[in-house]
Amino acid sequence: MDTSETSESPHKGRRGLRRLVNALFYSLSGLRLAYLHESAFRQEIALAVVLLPLALLVPVGAVERVLLIASVLLMLIVELLNSSVEAAVDRIGFDTHRLSKRAKDLGSAAVLLTLVLVATTWLLLAVPPLVRLAVALRA
Repeated sequence: MDTSETSESPHKGRRGLRRLVNALFYSLSGLRLAYLHESAFRQEIALAVVLLPLALLVPVGAVERVLLIASVLLMLIVELLNSSVEAAVDRIGFDTHRLSKRAKDLGSAAVLLTLVLVATTWLLLAVPPLVRLAVALRA
């Protein structure tokens, strides 16, 4: 075992397939905890439940479809990272400190910019073909 890894953390001792299995379960636990404890994550999951299937149905090319899907997944990723920053800051203490506020506000700004990206991507790539489809169906 590499001593540089174990000196950093006692949890770094696993290797190979066991490490991958552990990582999968830690990741699933993280998703579960985010869903249970983070209302913003639940709201974004609800949005993803609508947008991801819609991304598969919108009449666009492969690249546009990937961008639609990626923007939604990025929104979830950034929300998870923001939630982890907030949890770490709250672990240190609930008292108001300018650096704690800065960390939380920066995470919130990252989420906001990601939501702007999702809205822009969907408005530019999905709305025009959906409008054309709606017009064609009415005719």
